[in-house]
Amino acid sequence: MSRRNEKLRWQLVSGVLQTLHLERLTAKYSATAVMAVFNLVNSGFSIALVAVLALVTQEAFIFPSLGATAFILFHVPMAQAASPRNVLCGHFIGAVMGLASLYTFGLHDAPSAFLTGVDVARVGAVAMAMGLTGCLMVALDMVHPPAGATALIVSLGLMPHLEQLPVLMAGVFLLLAHAFAINRLAGIAYPLWSSRHQGAKSMHART
Repeated sequence: MSRRNEKLRWQLVSGVLQTLHLERLTAKYSATAVMAVFNLVNSGFSIALVAVLALVTQEAFIFPSLGATAFILFHVPMAQAASPRNVLCGHFIGAVMGLASLYTFGLHDAPSAFLTGVDVARVGAVAMAMGLTGCLMVALDMVHPPAGATALIVSLGLMPHLEQLPVLMAGVFLLLAHAFAINRLAGIAYPLWSSRHQGAKSMHART
């Protein structure tokens, strides 16, 4: 799997460079250096897009766990965790479980834990949010590790309002749109929804 991922990473980088007529860089510099700079540009640019939208609208489109998602989308684009299905559903599960934990422990109107510190109720909220997020992602075959951070962000009170959920998901969607464009530009068959590997795994599990 690691060799396959390495091959896909190089295909992504070299494909984009070829489209931009910059393929000479692959001969001048080492593959590691080229791929590192590629991740620097694409991860930074994708997060900048979301951050600019947040700046213009003054809405919470940008949140910490998007950074981990951006890295996965450009480093292992064909991994199951990088598929649009897993990214969207994973973050949605994390956010909803975070909100559910706030309401369960009566913290939906409480200030952020970063302002007031952690009390017993907050311990219960973060434990519930993370536990349910991990459970549901595995049970539904929608694993996306950065979604665990989303569950904690919400349950710690950084994004505690239900009306922030569509904004949060819009930020995830914008990141995915950029990843889709870059991967397809490079000739990588980045899926519209789920990976073929994921579909085959689900069918095998049912049999």
